[in-house]
Amino acid sequence: MVSNFINWLVETIFQLGYPGIVLLMAVESSFFPLPSELIMPPAGYLAAQGRMNAAWAVVAGTAGSVLGALFNYFLAQKLGRPLLYRYHRYLLVSLSSLERSEAFFRRHGEIGTFLSRLLPVVRHLVSLPAGLAHMRLDRFVGYTAAGAALWCVILTAIGWYVGRHAAELEREVVQRYSTVATLVLLPAMAVAIAIYVLRRRRQARSGA
Repeated sequence: MVSNFINWLVETIFQLGYPGIVLLMAVESSFFPLPSELIMPPAGYLAAQGRMNAAWAVVAGTAGSVLGALFNYFLAQKLGRPLLYRYHRYLLVSLSSLERSEAFFRRHGEIGTFLSRLLPVVRHLVSLPAGLAHMRLDRFVGYTAAGAALWCVILTAIGWYVGRHAAELEREVVQRYSTVATLVLLPAMAVAIAIYVLRRRRQARSGA
């Protein structure tokens, strides 16, 4: 049953092509619960078979992620805090999480936007506090694109690797490799945070 679903998913991605990847990743990057692990690995799998170009798949996935993130960003910015705080439960976001995220993004929006794109669950919600905090649009797009591109490369590479070494794409294999990739990224993210903190402290001393 699972194998049939994965085969259907791979063929669906192939039929939809790059515009389909853009659309699906835009949905994933908004507040709808559609895992990117169901989109980019099949594209990488198809690339391993010569049926799709891996680089263009990553470009399409990144573009879709940015579009979905912009939808959330402008939703939060235009509707404003009162309306979003009133209907937060319909966006599957707790009020306390929204308040903490908004406070964080007012101080550390850039690093938060980039790193959040590499973490499950929060990656499709990070744009809401960024919009509430009125983070600069060019910085929001830039850091969102950078984080989304890195994650799309990882997922596409997983699909490509499986396509080169296995007959079929299995969801359990993709999930295992995705978890490993996240765990490998954690030390690198810790280093990035440390560098960011040191730079902020140095800037604060310079300003003083």
